[in-house]
Amino acid sequence: MSTHHPGSQKDQHALNAYISLLRCTETVTSDTCRHLAAEKLTVGQFGTLEALYHLGPLCQRDIGKKLLKTGGNVTTVVGNLEKRALVERRRMPEDRRYYSVALTETGQELIARIMPRHIENITTRLAVLSLQEQDELRRLCRKLGLAS
Repeated sequence: MSTHHPGSQKDQHALNAYISLLRCTETVTSDTCRHLAAEKLTVGQFGTLEALYHLGPLCQRDIGKKLLKTGGNVTTVVGNLEKRALVERRRMPEDRRYYSVALTETGQELIARIMPRHIENITTRLAVLSLQEQDELRRLCRKLGLAS
């Protein structure tokens, strides 16, 4: 699908690349994260569990930075995970304005169980690209993401 914008060739190229990037992101995310529905997890909840699994306890602000989410969104996600006893929040003693969020034993077991399938889904999906193409995709995404 390409743009129907009647702008300049430069505008049309940028819009077409943007549309392709968005459609690709949505398709790949939907495909690789389909298994999360069976666990009643959203992509944001999974991302939070995954970050805590690999990085250990984090304050909500750091979770938001890691996942590129707003403070309000992180509060909602963490609250929903806490209701399911997958994470727990603790006030940070050195600054009581912040909460440290950590996996519970149940959360640890869940993410350890579903992480291998998630990795397999991503690996399978990206196998259509050679290793060099995957490196190039990563390089281009980083270049685009870091541009200001």
